[in-house]
Amino acid sequence: MKWRKWLRILHRDIGYLATALTVIYAISGVAVNHVGDWNPNYRIEKVIIELDSIPSNYEKEEMVKYILSEIGETREVKNSFRPDPNRLDIFVEGNTITVNYETCEVTQEKVVPRPIIRETNFLHLNAPKKVWTYVADLFAVALAFLAISGLFMIKGKNGITGRGAWLTALGLIIPIVFLLLYYYY
Repeated sequence: MKWRKWLRILHRDIGYLATALTVIYAISGVAVNHVGDWNPNYRIEKVIIELDSIPSNYEKEEMVKYILSEIGETREVKNSFRPDPNRLDIFVEGNTITVNYETCEVTQEKVVPRPIIRETNFLHLNAPKKVWTYVADLFAVALAFLAISGLFMIKGKNGITGRGAWLTALGLIIPIVFLLLYYYY
């Protein structure tokens, strides 16, 4: 059997195996590229609740328990303080709560995970470490194989000795020019 036939078979099968991870890394890559514009893992959800009244005779700790009960927050309090006489700030895991005594408004800023994107970032940035490091390394090797084997898939004027050579050269020149401009200008 000719080497080009084996190359096509391996390229095809490794490509199928790499499809899901390629999509995962692509989604995460775009998300992480724009981390300056947004948090790709979480979004902040602002919720305002108006209470009928707020007791005026409660000490701070009693007030914290009362407010949490009124808004249905069950997570453990990390901290709380009164920055001024008309406001109470309560911090629980994933929720910042501000109580306005004058307006009886309770504002919550909840940290909500972004589904799918958060998980893709978890894998792409190798947060799990351990075994996932080896999976990511195998994926990187598979991508290198796919890139190199792809160069030799087609013969003739559209292959690596023709048009493919020019496109491959352009693909190499783009990052080199960027790096030269970035570092030296």
